[in-house]
Amino acid sequence: MYRLFLSSAIVGLLICMFSCQSKKQESEAKDQGGFPFILPDEKPDREMSAAMERIYTDYEAPQPHHNELFSQFKYTELKGFDYNNYDGTISRRDPSKILLHKGKYYVWYTYRNTPTPPQGADKCNDTIPSADWDLAEIWYATSTDGFNWEEQGVAINRPEKPLVGWRAVTTTDILEWKGKYYLYYQGFMQASGKRGDDCPVAVSYADSPDGPWTPYNKVVIANGAEGEWDQYSIHDPYPLVHNGKIYIYYKSDFGERPDLVRMQGLAIADNPLGPFKKHPLNPVITSGHETSLFPFREGVAALVYKDGPEHNTIQYAKDWVNFEIASITELMPYAAAPYVADAFTDTKDGRGITWGTAHFINVTGKRDKFCSKLVRFDCDLSQDINDPEMKQHRVKHKPDVYFRQRLSAKQLSRIEQENEKRIK
Repeated sequence: MYRLFLSSAIVGLLICMFSCQSKKQESEAKDQGGFPFILPDEKPDREMSAAMERIYTDYEAPQPHHNELFSQFKYTELKGFDYNNYDGTISRRDPSKILLHKGKYYVWYTYRNTPTPPQGADKCNDTIPSADWDLAEIWYATSTDGFNWEEQGVAINRPEKPLVGWRAVTTTDILEWKGKYYLYYQGFMQASGKRGDDCPVAVSYADSPDGPWTPYNKVVIANGAEGEWDQYSIHDPYPLVHNGKIYIYYKSDFGERPDLVRMQGLAIADNPLGPFKKHPLNPVITSGHETSLFPFREGVAALVYKDGPEHNTIQYAKDWVNFEIASITELMPYAAAPYVADAFTDTKDGRGITWGTAHFINVTGKRDKFCSKLVRFDCDLSQDINDPEMKQHRVKHKPDVYFRQRLSAKQLSRIEQENEKRIK
């Protein structure tokens, strides 16, 4: 009985202590006063809501205009490219990173020149493309100012069947390594849409960015094993140099439509021709399409636009693997291909980016004239400039931009039926 009484007394004492402590904390919370009128640059020593905690713990700065990994994006028409009056027979898309060589900027891209616009997988043949990138080659252009370009012609031809890429070579990116140049790209062995865009990564190499390019004629990064997330697709290879190795980030489509998921993986090699070893933590980014990356400080930053739960974000990984959201933005460039001055220098203090090229998809808005075009984007994601115009918090759209996002016929019908039921 005595022990039971003692135990009850101890429990009562503990309850009293916790209650008093809770009341004290509530009192202190009430006594801390309102949040400061001027938003502190550093996290204040006070209790805060989860939202206020997050702007100090999850982002580089509590205000976007103080965040070096936040930017808006501006777009400019490029001169020097002909699109045959945008009739759908000529398309340029998926540009590479910009390379500066002997005073000239170089860019490589997917180039389609076909008798007709894309006709779909069921109607395509050896000359009629199924998709915008089907029956494509890799071409390149040069510029001295980044606005006016001179097209130089083909860099990578489609090889003879059955070599990798005989149907189409697309979505290329450039690597400079020990005085040589390497173009990585997707190699299609069947018309896009026939079997889920199953195309591995291929590579060609040259002693000069002007070529000639020698095809390796082997798969560089293979599809994953059956049942793995990248068993079908290894898309959009994006090479950088880090810790004396080649890091290639890539996208895979996995899951079944309409629940298709797109995420990013990483493969690493000591040699540009491989073998490449996939990182055990893949996927390393949970969103994005043609995700573009650049060294920033000691880590790497990624433009993660389009697709997935973290789209329209700029992300950062100090260790080049574990990415966190650094900022949220809008009007991000599709297939961004930045000028990354230190992409291949193995820098330990990446300086960031200020411009590059991208593409606009289906610029006519018409399915029977489907084609894409290259454009220039500018931004401030750099340690070396401070452009307040790029740091504005929102983009102002004219009303017609919103009205173009109109309801479909199916949605209007649903609303009409709902209204009829309500009236009855």
